Amino acid sequence: MTQHEQAERPPGLIASLGLVTRNAIGLLLSRLELAALELSEVRNHLLKLVLVFALAVVAGCFALAWGTVTIAYLAWAAMGWTILPVITAVFLLLAIGLIAYARAMVRSGKLSLPATMAELKSDRDLLL
Repeated sequence: MTQHEQAERPPGLIASLGLVTRNAIGLLLSRLELAALELSEVRNHLLKLVLVFALAVVAGCFALAWGTVTIAYLAWAAMGWTILPVITAVFLLLAIGLIAYARAMVRSGKLSLPATMAELKSDRDLLL
């Protein structure tokens, strides 16, 4: 057998397994890089969600505090009891608005990994 004939022969089983392993590792590394990029985006959205939730809790506490302080301070002098529900309603609406915003963030899918999941699904479909 000449050297030219040996060069044209397909690689053996071990060489083919090596190539498959190398390609599989490359695929796994690219998927890990994509997941890392998306996780950094999710982290930013999660921090924003935590901040919005904390502001909603603070606003809810203000609603309770204002209701109590208003009763003690005004002592029914100027407006009587009508000032209490007005101040309480303002902070309660603020808290409800912040909670609605946080729920909208969660429902919009900003905390998921859409590109990574799509790539993993296509990999699964390709392998099966």
